[in-house]
Amino acid sequence: MTLENTSFPAADLPKHERRFYSRTAAFGRFGLRQFRPYIMEMPHWHGHVECNFCEAAEMVYDFNGIRIIVPPETFVIFWAGVPHQLVEVNRQGTALPRLSNIYLPSDMFLLMPHIVQLQLALFSSAVVSAPPSLVSAAQIDRWYADYRSGEVERSEVVKMELNALFRRILLTPLRLLHAPGQEGDSGSRRLSSAHIRQVVDMTQFILENLEQPIRNADVAAVIGFHENYATSLFSRVMRMPIKKFVIRMRLMRARALLIESTAPIAQIADKAGFSSLTQFYSHFGKAYGMSPAAVRMQYVHNVLR
Repeated sequence: MTLENTSFPAADLPKHERRFYSRTAAFGRFGLRQFRPYIMEMPHWHGHVECNFCEAAEMVYDFNGIRIIVPPETFVIFWAGVPHQLVEVNRQGTALPRLSNIYLPSDMFLLMPHIVQLQLALFSSAVVSAPPSLVSAAQIDRWYADYRSGEVERSEVVKMELNALFRRILLTPLRLLHAPGQEGDSGSRRLSSAHIRQVVDMTQFILENLEQPIRNADVAAVIGFHENYATSLFSRVMRMPIKKFVIRMRLMRARALLIESTAPIAQIADKAGFSSLTQFYSHFGKAYGMSPAAVRMQYVHNVLR
């Protein structure tokens, strides 16, 4: 039986769930949603690695022109930068289907350690499913409760547990619903694993040198190609120019230092690679909607609560 094309009204979703997703920015926010699945009107793409888990229904996706069937209660992972569309929701049994979506910003996913094989596969357009023994509806509900708590520490634990899950997935051969590099009807040229490896190498160089001035030419030198080629390849994979990516990485490091240490804000700005305190405050306020001091106080409040 195919589920009718309905979903929860936007007004029924908490405000933070409606806002974390961005259609205009290269990267949206980390987020989790649980809702009744619905048929998508057209393909779309966004700057996340997406994890789906649907209860009581089989899902059928159009993934860049290829039909992919996701069985019920299957944890599936893919890079949402590939055009995708949920085209069928086939109900199994009498229970109402429930879809849980986890959205990991692509840069956050690339920061996770010890999962290079999975990173290469997803950014080569693979769709991977986890062994059923590794993920349950109870686990998904626990992550969702932690996310909805609004507590920074609980959210960080969820990300750590996701990283551990990805590492467990790699302990056995990948279960592929869509093979890396496979093309759909669009016929668009896909990136090879060598291209993705080059972007991972450039990303690693950026992360290891955030405290230093970083030029596009420095990043291009890592893979030994012309600057124009390297910057174009990086933007194609990450949907963001190198310079903006560097700023985002510096902001993520600064935020981590704010909540993990008592160092002065000026010292944190320097360790994160910002050339001036004014520049740091400007970028931080635009990214997080509050001052560095307010972010630190919010975390302290959550810990002591």
